[in-house]
Amino acid sequence: MFRLQSYLNDAWHPGDGPTRPLVDPATEEVIAETSTGGLDHAAALAHARTVGGPALRALSFAERGGLLKAMSRALHGHREELLELAQRNNGATRGDAKFDVDGATGTLSYYAWIGKNLGDARFLVDGEADKLGQGARFVGQHVRLPRPGVAVHINAFNFPAWGTFEKVACSFLAGMPVVTKPATATALLTWRMIQILVDECELPAGSLSFVAGPPGDMLDHLGPQDVLAFTGSADTGAALRGGKAVLHDSVRVNVEADSLNAAVLAADVGVGDDVWNTFVRNVVKDMTQKTGQKCTAVRRILVPAERVDDVTEALVAELAAIRVGNPLTDGVDMGPVTSASQLRDVRAGIRRLADQARIATGGADPIQGKGAPDGKGFYVAPTLLVAGDARAATQVHSHEVFGPSATVLPYDGSAAEAAAIVALGKGSLVSTVYTDDRDWLADAILEMGPWNGRLQAVTGKVADQSTPPGMVLPNCTHGGPGRAGGGEELGGARGLEFYTNRVAVQGDRGLLKKILGEA
Repeated sequence: MFRLQSYLNDAWHPGDGPTRPLVDPATEEVIAETSTGGLDHAAALAHARTVGGPALRALSFAERGGLLKAMSRALHGHREELLELAQRNNGATRGDAKFDVDGATGTLSYYAWIGKNLGDARFLVDGEADKLGQGARFVGQHVRLPRPGVAVHINAFNFPAWGTFEKVACSFLAGMPVVTKPATATALLTWRMIQILVDECELPAGSLSFVAGPPGDMLDHLGPQDVLAFTGSADTGAALRGGKAVLHDSVRVNVEADSLNAAVLAADVGVGDDVWNTFVRNVVKDMTQKTGQKCTAVRRILVPAERVDDVTEALVAELAAIRVGNPLTDGVDMGPVTSASQLRDVRAGIRRLADQARIATGGADPIQGKGAPDGKGFYVAPTLLVAGDARAATQVHSHEVFGPSATVLPYDGSAAEAAAIVALGKGSLVSTVYTDDRDWLADAILEMGPWNGRLQAVTGKVADQSTPPGMVLPNCTHGGPGRAGGGEELGGARGLEFYTNRVAVQGDRGLLKKILGEA
């Protein structure tokens, strides 16, 4: 048994007082503990602001990019160790562990490339100067300057690697220091990654801090130039938005929350063609990858009414082949959910959906995981439900089962009806449409797009090239309206906007050009 330590004020701190256990969800064995009792969060934030902030802002984009590149290389050098930790503490299969760990190092590397391209500047010029008077000399020029505060990142349990470092990459490149706090239950992987970076990279003093457990009163000490980025439940996101510092000091908040994502099959897609096969493959992957514990996983499967039986049959056949068990056991395709509380929530959620839909395969009953001790581990079967009426199945559009569960919903085949049903979820991170009907697709993009942060169109020409919709890429924005949190992350250089202030500078064109010319 060992204790995870927090890294604050450029030093490791074990914390004191009561501890919290971290367990292997495949066996329920306690593998570590953590405590944040006695930590001075106000001092840690002040250190990040006064030491880390100036150090990062003094670097050019290219230099910050070089730092991100070094971080990516250091973590990649420990890849096998990190994959093993993800399997032990996250219940991840090796493939799922790669999805998380490689997503982290890949995103760091991508933003390193952006930094290199931005060059020697330290801030961004936003657009062209606008003439403000009768002459050409007096102008207004917008610039984006790094906020002289600290970025606090609170991350979800399901992606302790990627979720942490996609935020760090954007913050560092923008010039803002970070205090990162992963979910306690799966903090082992994040802790080890921070440890590697502290030991092997020349991080600017105060630039990166880590909290290994509950944050205590940290958020009460945020100020007007600080930002708070959160990934997790909508309820927690709402509570954070209601915090004293947020309300009184206008602390900037970005939330990525629950999402009832949709996969929509159009009526023109024939059984067995390329688009059909991609649709079935993507739905099964999104349902079972990371045991369905992804904010981008498909929860609602919209199918023309006449195709419900065909789709159900195809998905049931694929899901029946998924082997559930200890991810360290050969032949296992899907591991456990990450905690006992998650298991209770998933089982209860399946029962809740089953009040309005029939279970085609799987269900909420306990199952024995392959390679797991008898009766141990947080296992649940891949579960597909089928609703008779998409609109009457109100629970499907209001309650997310954060596990390997999705529901088939019939619709009339029109893009308008599909968009209306998608909108019942009140905002999603991503929806995917499968069609070769150009007119249908045009209507779907216009009507479905506003309810999603990302919309993927799979047609015959890209069926073999498109990424699974649940894969978040650093090139495109990640976030969504309404229920999905109303936030936005990544999107290339757009990801820096949250960590910068747009300022309109008015003055002499020639003088401003000289002063701002470094950008």
